[in-house]
Amino acid sequence: MSILIYAESAEGKFKKVAFELASYAKKIAETSGTTVTAVTINAGDVSELSNYGVDKVLKVNNDKLSGFTAKAFADIIKQAAQKENAQIIVLSSTTDSLYLAPLVAVSLEAGFASNVVGLPSSSSPFRVKRTAFSNKAFNTTEIATPTKVLSIAKNSYGIFENKTSLTQEDFNPTINDADFNVKVVSVEKASGKVTIADADIVVSAGRGLKGPENWGMIEELATVLGAATACSKPVSDLGWRSHGEHVGQTGKPVAANLYIAVGISGAIQHIAGINSSKVKVVINTDSEAPFFKVADYGVVGDAFEIVPKLIEKLKVFKANN
Repeated sequence: MSILIYAESAEGKFKKVAFELASYAKKIAETSGTTVTAVTINAGDVSELSNYGVDKVLKVNNDKLSGFTAKAFADIIKQAAQKENAQIIVLSSTTDSLYLAPLVAVSLEAGFASNVVGLPSSSSPFRVKRTAFSNKAFNTTEIATPTKVLSIAKNSYGIFENKTSLTQEDFNPTINDADFNVKVVSVEKASGKVTIADADIVVSAGRGLKGPENWGMIEELATVLGAATACSKPVSDLGWRSHGEHVGQTGKPVAANLYIAVGISGAIQHIAGINSSKVKVVINTDSEAPFFKVADYGVVGDAFEIVPKLIEKLKVFKANN
């Protein structure tokens, strides 16, 4: 019996969330006296997983799986769980895994807990802490089924090194043609930038920037911080920035370690989508903007004066450290 994780990868490299899942699963494995198995799909070199507690890797390599297909990927995870007799299956909260987790749970007749933010508080009965009501509250969920599927909220547990001796095994699950009735036609990717999904820091801006021509300072701040750039929904609707940068409840959810909002008033849908971020900083001329009520740090002032000074100070700090 083993705890199974799906270690996501892109272009042959593991996403950061794979190491967080491995760290999370290893801690459960240590308390329950079992091991951690990871299933990978077209991941390339898997040895890095041994740094974070994975004991065994089931490697799936198949050209049919070059593009993400939820049904096919879910079926592979199901077969891996059955092979390893895994009673706990751990997935992330990335866009792909949000599709996968319910499919895996249904196929295994398993109880499913999403947005998990902590280790199980009890194993019998099995209980986990989750966010609820658009991250405004927490609840404790009890799963009574023998098999359990957990979807871990990004940046909720952390990444911890735990060196293991890794066993690798080629895994050839049955792949059905019916799993490919929905196909990926094309994928548009931003090149040379930190992606919102993988970013520890996100610099976001809204209509307070007055126009797309003023985005240079946002991009410069993001570059200095090694951050991803993002925007509010009105900005993407106006065409100032691509919809791929729109964050919020109706866009991409963000759970960064640091979220900086420049010229964003803080509509409830935006707040709901970024509320899982650990530290929130807002820069706005309107001291009554709703964002200030949820921000950890707030600066009332003109972004066109504050952001350039912040960039200057950060550059000096980085040069001296």
